[in-house]
Amino acid sequence: MTSPKASVRNAVTKASILTPTNLEELQWDLQETQLAIARRAYELFEARGCEHGHDWEDWFRAETELVRPVSYITSEKEDCLSVRANVLGFEETELKAGVEPHRLIILGKKELATNLPEQPTTKPGEWTPDQVLQIIELPTEIDPSGVVIELKTGVLSFELPKIAVKQLLGQAHAA
Repeated sequence: MTSPKASVRNAVTKASILTPTNLEELQWDLQETQLAIARRAYELFEARGCEHGHDWEDWFRAETELVRPVSYITSEKEDCLSVRANVLGFEETELKAGVEPHRLIILGKKELATNLPEQPTTKPGEWTPDQVLQIIELPTEIDPSGVVIELKTGVLSFELPKIAVKQLLGQAHAA
């Protein structure tokens, strides 16, 4: 018989397999986030009295306010590229991942709780954005149809099969 602690530990470490999001749908969601950043950057511009010359500063500040940074690492083998991204705090249902031959898109938005207290309980400096947006340019071409995406304990893992060199050479000769 397993202990209750072991059952909880196994439930927590269980991995979820994600299906890549349709790229057209993902582009709409991506555009929504980018427009929110642009609106906030413009608000910052107006708050400064419409003083020009700070557009990048406004944009980066807006991103910082609205989108949580995603750290990631990549590793490469002969036939596969692996990417691990930190999306701690996001559930499977709150994440979308798009896969293209030369890039990955990670988009996440926290579902808002319906029973929030009227007064925020966070202290200044403790608040973090409820969204993630990360576009990762890949160093080599991959086959999007063979991708495996897994979420486990706050880490979104991508196993990306590379396009075989022979396949690329065959396409070059056919052209």
